Amino acid sequence: MKYTKEDLKTFKRRDLKTEQIDRQLENFQKGFHFVELSEPAVTDNGILRINPEDEEILLKNYDTACQNHSMIKMVPASGSATRMFKDLFHFLDTYEDSEEGFLEFIQKKGPGTMHYFFEKLDELPFYNRLSAALWKDGKDIEKMIAKREFKEILQYILTEKGLNYGNTPKGLVDFHIYRDFVRTAFDEHIVEGALYCSNGKTARLHFTVAEEYMPLFKNRLKKVTKVFEKMFNVKYEVSFSIQKPSTDTVSIDAEGQLLRDEKGQLVFRPGGHGALIHNLDDLKEDIVFIKNIDNVIPDRAKSDTIKYKKLLAGTLIDIQNKVFGFLATLDKKPTPAQLEEIDRFLNSIGYKEAEGKTYKDNKEHIKHLQQLLNRPIRICGMVKNEGEPGGGPFWVKGQDGSSRLMIIESAQIDLKNKEQKKIFERSTHFNPVDLVCGIKNYKGKKFDLLKFVDADQGFITSKSYKGKEIKVQELPGLWNGAMANWITVFVEVPLTTFTPVKTVFDLFRFEHRNVIKK
Repeated sequence: MKYTKEDLKTFKRRDLKTEQIDRQLENFQKGFHFVELSEPAVTDNGILRINPEDEEILLKNYDTACQNHSMIKMVPASGSATRMFKDLFHFLDTYEDSEEGFLEFIQKKGPGTMHYFFEKLDELPFYNRLSAALWKDGKDIEKMIAKREFKEILQYILTEKGLNYGNTPKGLVDFHIYRDFVRTAFDEHIVEGALYCSNGKTARLHFTVAEEYMPLFKNRLKKVTKVFEKMFNVKYEVSFSIQKPSTDTVSIDAEGQLLRDEKGQLVFRPGGHGALIHNLDDLKEDIVFIKNIDNVIPDRAKSDTIKYKKLLAGTLIDIQNKVFGFLATLDKKPTPAQLEEIDRFLNSIGYKEAEGKTYKDNKEHIKHLQQLLNRPIRICGMVKNEGEPGGGPFWVKGQDGSSRLMIIESAQIDLKNKEQKKIFERSTHFNPVDLVCGIKNYKGKKFDLLKFVDADQGFITSKSYKGKEIKVQELPGLWNGAMANWITVFVEVPLTTFTPVKTVFDLFRFEHRNVIKK
């Protein structure tokens, strides 16, 4: 592919190499291979269930880690609230302010309908702010509802007329009502940081945000920091980063040519959450908690979340101690019995050796085990699947006949293959993005996380650009291909630890209500 001088300048400005673009174009031509599922990961075959009698030991591991290891909580928070309010946008675009339109409106009742939304509007956490914005302009919200001025109310929710939630990061939408405060999702993560990502003195958090929203997050942080520091008697160290321009990807048009705008400039798109492996790689702490921005819950119901974060971290320390001990053994002259013990241990860290695997000598055996053990470690919470979307836990076949645990999305599987589809449908759990990661090796040196990405686990999808169909490319997902070559351990966690807000209607659900009368 020949690039123009302007293209090369663009690459330099974005810290991109031409080889990266060449590879992306090659991916468009060849496509990405489907993974081959071996079997679903289920309880006692890939998913660990923590026994009550083991909880005390794991919690002690966690307490020790708090004092001896540096910790940070990483929250991907770059998403806007647009999708959260998609039903409101649709109603704003399609509702006809007429008798016929109103009749259709009142015929559709119950949770999830716009009738329900306006009927329960005063129960939403942002109601008081909405009412104040309307009052400032001489409008009374209750009278507006009585007069069926629904579209005007929605404009005050979604546009610059009022709350501007249509152009606000999801992390800064009001989620939960307390007696004297309304917390955003961002606030709730700050609170969580003090409760399980702290040594008792300092709580560290890192948020990946969209560049245009950075000032909004920093302003919010200034507003809440002192409140929460006083409440939890800790000092906060909060940092932010943006998705690096060097991780953006190019697109192609129907003719297979690089997509350009009307000025002839290349059109780039964000590479998806897999790009955040670079942000994770920039962190220096020993242990990293990862959790999505919208998966939060009020204080009254946080106990399971806090408990299981600590248990996951305790499990990480347990696995890490064993892995580090075995690596130290392999550095010496291990006995045949010790090698057998390590071989047996592999299954507990998400690896099944190829049947009939043999080695020409001990040296080859030791080298193989070192390669398997000397990798970053992630402990992933898994909840029972009750219809929520999310990547599933599976044993995935490798080219050498081995199998390892991975989090796999449906797009990575050939569902036209009957056997693969059967395996996929037998999955019992899914990943709610609940990870605790150990990113340093047994000698205390940080891993280069980019070396453990499976670049062949990207995605190609069809989109439209100014009315034309295009093909776009996403990097391997952060907890999918970007971590495919990590040591992976799945742990069952209760569904109470997964309370995402995907649409505005989720804020009506009991788990997001603080049962406080205004």
